[in-house]
Amino acid sequence: MWAGGCAGGGGFKMALCGRVRSRCPGPVLLLLLALVARPAAGGPPMPPVAPVGGGGPAAAGQAAGPGAAGPRGPRGFSSGSGWKLSEEAVCREDVVRLCSKHSWANNLAVLECLQDVRESDNEISSDCNHLLWNYKLNLTTDPKFESVAREVCKSTIAEIKECADEPVGKGFLVSCLVDHRGNITEYQCHQYITKMTAIIFSDYRLICGFMDDCKADINLLKCGSIRPGEKDAHSQGEVVACLEKGLVKEAEETDPRIQVSDQCKKAILRVAELSSDDFHLDRHLYFACRDDRERFCENTQAGEGRVYKCLFNHKLAIFYMMVKEASCQGEMLDYRRMLMEDFSLSPEIILSCRGEIEHHCSGLHRKGRTLHCLMKVVRGEKGNVGLHCQQALQTLIQETDPGADYRIDRALNEACESVIQTACKHIRSGDPMILSCLMEHLYTEKMVEDCEHRLLELQYFISRDWKLDTVLYRKCQGDASRLCHTHGWNETSELMPPGAVFSCLYRHAYRTEEQGRRLSRECRAEVQRILHQRAMDVKLDPALQDKCMIDLGKWCSEKTETGQELECLQDHLDDLVSDCRDIVGNLTELESEDIQIEALLMRACEPIIQTFCHEVADNQIDSGDLMECLIQNKHQKEMNEKCAIGVTHFQLVQMKDFRFSYKFKMACKEDVLKLCPNIKKKVDVVICLSTTVRNDTLQDAKEHRVSLKCRRQLRVEELEMTEDIRLEPELYEACKSDIKNYCQNVPYGNAQIIECLKEIKKQLSTRCHQKVFKLQETEMMDPELDYTLMRVCKQMIKRFCPEADSKNMLQCLKQNKNSEVMDPKCKQMITKRQITQNTDYRLNPVLRKACKADIPKFCQNILNRAKDDTELEGQVISCLKLKYADQRLSQDCEDQIQVIIQESALDYRLDPQLQMHCSDEISSLCAEEAAAQEQTGQVEECLKVNLLKIKTEMCKKICNPSIKSFLGEIPLKISF
Repeated sequence: MWAGGCAGGGGFKMALCGRVRSRCPGPVLLLLLALVARPAAGGPPMPPVAPVGGGGPAAAGQAAGPGAAGPRGPRGFSSGSGWKLSEEAVCREDVVRLCSKHSWANNLAVLECLQDVRESDNEISSDCNHLLWNYKLNLTTDPKFESVAREVCKSTIAEIKECADEPVGKGFLVSCLVDHRGNITEYQCHQYITKMTAIIFSDYRLICGFMDDCKADINLLKCGSIRPGEKDAHSQGEVVACLEKGLVKEAEETDPRIQVSDQCKKAILRVAELSSDDFHLDRHLYFACRDDRERFCENTQAGEGRVYKCLFNHKLAIFYMMVKEASCQGEMLDYRRMLMEDFSLSPEIILSCRGEIEHHCSGLHRKGRTLHCLMKVVRGEKGNVGLHCQQALQTLIQETDPGADYRIDRALNEACESVIQTACKHIRSGDPMILSCLMEHLYTEKMVEDCEHRLLELQYFISRDWKLDTVLYRKCQGDASRLCHTHGWNETSELMPPGAVFSCLYRHAYRTEEQGRRLSRECRAEVQRILHQRAMDVKLDPALQDKCMIDLGKWCSEKTETGQELECLQDHLDDLVSDCRDIVGNLTELESEDIQIEALLMRACEPIIQTFCHEVADNQIDSGDLMECLIQNKHQKEMNEKCAIGVTHFQLVQMKDFRFSYKFKMACKEDVLKLCPNIKKKVDVVICLSTTVRNDTLQDAKEHRVSLKCRRQLRVEELEMTEDIRLEPELYEACKSDIKNYCQNVPYGNAQIIECLKEIKKQLSTRCHQKVFKLQETEMMDPELDYTLMRVCKQMIKRFCPEADSKNMLQCLKQNKNSEVMDPKCKQMITKRQITQNTDYRLNPVLRKACKADIPKFCQNILNRAKDDTELEGQVISCLKLKYADQRLSQDCEDQIQVIIQESALDYRLDPQLQMHCSDEISSLCAEEAAAQEQTGQVEECLKVNLLKIKTEMCKKICNPSIKSFLGEIPLKISF
C-alpha cells in the first residue's frame, strides 16, 4: 500500500521524481544477451542486446550496496563465468533447497526461482532476500533495458503518452510500460515487457528519490525485500513497511540501538503524503480501482485527493457491482484505515488543526490517537476547537467512513476489542452493526471506559452526517429522497445543517396514516435505533446541542451524570430560549409516543417490563402504552429505584404540556381545541376538561361536550396525578415550605406527602391549608381519586364493592367497615376519612345532598361566619344534631345525622367538636380509654362516668346531649 511515493526534499510530485532529481542509483554494467536471447514458446526471438563494457566487478560491487553481495557485487546472469547468485553464502542454502540444479549457473533463473516462492514454509532467509533486493535494484536502473524497450516497443510508446514523456536514460520507461502492460497490443513489445516484470521494480520511477534517501537505512535494517505483495508483485510496500517497523521500534525504545535517519524519515512521510494526495501515486489503489475510476470518476481531475473522494462517494455503487471490483474495495479499506491512523496523511488536518494539535494533542501521533484527541476537543471535553479544524475532522470522517467498518478506526478497535468479544461476538467482524451494538452496551457493565470515550468521540461526527451510518443510509435513502428532498445518491449540500436529513426522517417516523406520508417500515426501525442511541448523550443530537448550548451552560452545567442533561433541559422547559424549548419539546413529545427511545430508562426498567409490561413492550408501535403500564406498576415490589425515578421524571415533564402525554393528546386534542383553547399545561387542560365533564354531569346534560374517548383518557390522567403531589403543580407550589418544615423525610411517591399534609392540616400555612381542603373536597366527591384509600383498600374494594360506582366507593367501605373480614389497615384508613368528613359537611357529599335544605334553614348563622376553604370543625353537623333531637330535620337528613351520631358514639374521634373542647378532659380523665386501639365507645362512657368532674363549660355542653343519647334520653330510630 505504501509503495507509491517519491520522497525527498521539496514539494515535488512523485510522478516528476525522475525529472527533477539526479541522485537515482547509477547503471551497472550487465550482459542482457542471456535474458533476451531465449524466445517465448512459439514466438519470434527477442532482439539481441549487445554487451556493454566498462564498470567491472568493482563498480558492480559498489552498486550492490553494503551487505548486498559482499566484496563483489552482482554483475550479470549469464551461464558463463563471473559472479553467480547461487555461489553467495547468504543464498546458497536457499538455492540448493528451492531451485533446480541446472538453473544455478543462470543468475536470472535463480532470481525468478527465489522470488516466485509462495509457500510460507519455503520462505528464503532475510539476508538472501536483502541481497536479491539489491541485485534487482541494480538491474532496474540499468539503461540497457530502456534501449531495448525503445526499439521493440516503438509504436506502443507513441500510443502511451505518459510513457513517451518519460526522460531518457533514467530507467523510468520500462517501469511505465510495465504499469501499462495490460494495454500493450504489440506482440514483441508485450513479450519483452512481460519478461521485464520478473526483473525490475515496477514502481521504480515513482520511488527513486525514496531509494536515494533510504538506501543506507534499508541496508542497515536489512529491509530489502523481493517478496511479492498481495496486490502488486513488485511494489516496495514491504520495504516501506519494514522501515516503518524500525521507526516504531525506535519510538518505543528509550535508547534505540538502530535509528532511522532523519532524511529517510522525511522520505517515508513524503511517500505517504503524496500517495494520499494523488490517486495515481498510490499504486495499489490505482491498479485496483482503475476500472471504477473510469466508470464513476472519468471527469474528475487527479490531485488533492479528488479521485479518492469521488470513489468514496460511489462506494455503495461499487459495492453492488460484480465481484471483480472487490479488489478496489479492499484497497480503499486499507487506504481509509491509514488515514484514520496517521493525521499527517491529511493535509487539511495539518493545516486546519495545527494549533489544536500543539495545544491539546502533542505527542499522540501513533494509532489514531491524535485524531481522537481532536475529536474529544470538538466534543467540548477538552477546551475549544476552531471551526476550520472541526470541518476538516468532519471531512476526514466522511472520507474514511469508519461507521461502515469499525476496524478502520484503530484507536476504537483496540479500545473496544474486549467489549466486542463479549457483547458483540454474535455479529460478524467488520459489520457496521458492531458500532450499533457498542452503543447499545454504553454505560453497562460490559463497557470499558476507554471504549466508551473512543465510541462517543466517533459517534459525535457520525451523528452529524446521516450517510455515515451505513445501515441507516441503506435503509432510508429512498425515504430521504421521497420526503426530505435528497434526490441524488451521493448528494451532499454544504448549506444543509448537520443532522437536517435525520431530523426530517424522524419527523415522518411517527406520523399516523391520516397525517400522510410515512417512512417505510425498515427505515422507521433504523430511525428508532438511532433515536434510542442519541438519547444517551445530548452531544449526539446536533440540533439539540446547537440550539441549547446556552441553556445547557446556564441550567445544566453541574448535570454530568449519564442522561442528566436532557432531563435537566426538560425540567427547565419553561425557562429555555425559544429555539431550544421547541427542540426539547418536540423530542419529549416523541418520547411520549415511543418511550423505548429512552434507552437508559428502558435499561433501568427492564425487570418491571419483563414482569408486568412485556405484552405492550413487544408491540412494534408503542403509542404510549408502555409508559402507561410503567406508571401503573410504579409501586410494585419489583420496581427498582432508578426505574421509579425515571418514570416519575417523565410524569413530571408531561405536566408541562398536554402534548407530552401521547395517549391523552390523541384522545383529547379535538376537545382541547374546542373547549380549552390557548391552554398548554397539562394540569390546566385536565382541570378545564374535568370541570366541563362535572358541569355536564351535574346539569344532567343530554349530551356531554367532552367526547367519550377523551373522558376515558381524562380519567386515566386524573388518577395518575393523585400519586405524587408534584404532579399537581398548584398544590405543590402552595405547600413547598410546609413540606420542608413537616414532611421533609417523607417520600413523594404513593401519595405519602399528601397524606402527611392531611394529618397535620391544622399546622399548615393558610394557602397550603386551603389547597389541601380543596383536594379533600374533590377526593370525597370522587373517592377513586383518593390514591391512598384506593391503594390500602384495594383488596377490600374487590371483596365488598366490586359493583360500586366510583363516586360511592367510600360509602360502600364505610358500610362494611365493621365486618369481621375487613382488613385492619383498610378499616383504619376508612376511619381516617370519616374523621375528615365530620370536620366539615362539605367533605361529606352524601350528607350534603341529604341536608341541602336543612343546613341553610337551621344553621345559616354558622354559614355566615364560615370562610371558604376552611373547615367548620363540625359546627354544622353539631347544629344538625341538635335539630335531630328536636325531630325537626327532613327524613333524608335525619337518617344521615342518625348514622353520624351512632358512629361518633362508638369513636369519639368522629366528633370534632368533642375533640376540640374536651381534649384536656380526655387527656386527664380518659387517657387509657383514648389510647385503646379499637374504639367501641370507651371514651364516651368515661366522660359519662366523670361528667361531674368536667370543668370546661363547652365540653359539658357538648357532652350532655351525647351522653343523654347513650342513656336513651334522646330517642334514636335505630338501636345501638
